[in-house]
Amino acid sequence: MGLQRPGLGEGQRRGARNGARSLRGYGSDPPSPLRMIDRTCSCFLFASFLFFQLSFALPMSMRMRSIGTHGRRLLDMQGRSGGGSLLQSRWRSSLPQLDPVDRSDEDSSGGDIDWDNLGFGLTPTDYMYVMRCPQADGGFARGELSRYGNVELSPSSGVLNYGQGLFEGLKAYRRADGAGYMLFRPEENARRMQAGAERMCMPAPSVEQFVHAVKQTVLANTRWVPPQGKGALYIRPLLIGSGAILGLAPAPEYTFMIYASPVGTYFKEGMSAIHLLVEEEFHRAMPGGTGGVKTITNYAPVLKAQMDAKSKGFADVLYLDSVHKRYVEEASSCNLFVLKGETVATPATAGTILPGITRRSIIELARDCGYQVEERLVSVDDLIGADEVFCTGTAVGVTPVSTVTYQGTRYEFRTGEDTLSRKLYNTLTSIQMGLAEDKKGWTVAID
Repeated sequence: MGLQRPGLGEGQRRGARNGARSLRGYGSDPPSPLRMIDRTCSCFLFASFLFFQLSFALPMSMRMRSIGTHGRRLLDMQGRSGGGSLLQSRWRSSLPQLDPVDRSDEDSSGGDIDWDNLGFGLTPTDYMYVMRCPQADGGFARGELSRYGNVELSPSSGVLNYGQGLFEGLKAYRRADGAGYMLFRPEENARRMQAGAERMCMPAPSVEQFVHAVKQTVLANTRWVPPQGKGALYIRPLLIGSGAILGLAPAPEYTFMIYASPVGTYFKEGMSAIHLLVEEEFHRAMPGGTGGVKTITNYAPVLKAQMDAKSKGFADVLYLDSVHKRYVEEASSCNLFVLKGETVATPATAGTILPGITRRSIIELARDCGYQVEERLVSVDDLIGADEVFCTGTAVGVTPVSTVTYQGTRYEFRTGEDTLSRKLYNTLTSIQMGLAEDKKGWTVAID
């Protein structure tokens, strides 16, 4: 029976023996405190280096961060200070930053795109524009270009939880002489976003900031602008509540960003006339709602009716008013016009219909052609009794309607070259692409 040190239990004696064995690796003498500190620091620095490398090797979408205990401390500090700058800075840092990559070696041809078969789908381009408003009552700071890519948001951001967001759509065209690019009425998109922002309790960029951002986005992606007559560069400005918020309230921070994609025709029919279905069960908007602004929450609810119609061979759906259910309002993504004799009618924008910029332009061009244009209630009877029907919008341009189906009956309309819709289409696109003189001051040149 060996000697036992007084005062030590079995667990303590076992720990002492293990400790003695572990010291044998250092020789007969135990390591000095300085040597142990040196080894500890070396291990820490190596581990930090590996973490740093791995964090940049992973895609942005995989670098998810959990708020955890530290985040709760930040939230607590936010509540005590009222500003929430630490938490907001944490999520702001994950947004795209300016990428100073040299673009001199980029192919100027737009990659391997088949310009002759360009549809309306997403083709990721090189750069996007980002601008932030750190506080709801402040203004937007100067924006910057960054590489096109994913955006990280707090899971409690206002846009993800409460749909606090708006978007716009406009196009850039390559000029006929090849000496630059053309925008069509971008200041109207800026004003429409401001009107929508007021309705959605959001700050908005000024008209000057909006137009400047659009121009910068186009100039950074010029190789993606389709050749003359092959399509356009579709530009998508977004305004979102990016700040973290739990209770139902406006977000504490907002982000304005723009990305772009080359596009061709919107409908799969191309420039051919389309077939529409009058929807009687679902409604796009209601009085007092947000149908008159371009909020993101207006669009997902129409997908059910739209997909059902497309499964039956229709291009889109025409929605009726939600009160009387007998007045036509608009399609899922475009405005509606009907022609009877020498009179053109379009549903009046009274809060449930989006005031389209193409719509406004077509009203003016139709009047220039000598037609009487009325903005009023358009009944189903007006629709099915029309000589000609067509849709308008940034994405669809001016698209003729061949047939409308209502309560199982299909009604046909005049289409072809000798129609008002074709004349208006030719006039509008000639102005947009710089092929005709812009007497109205609608276009903005980008050199």
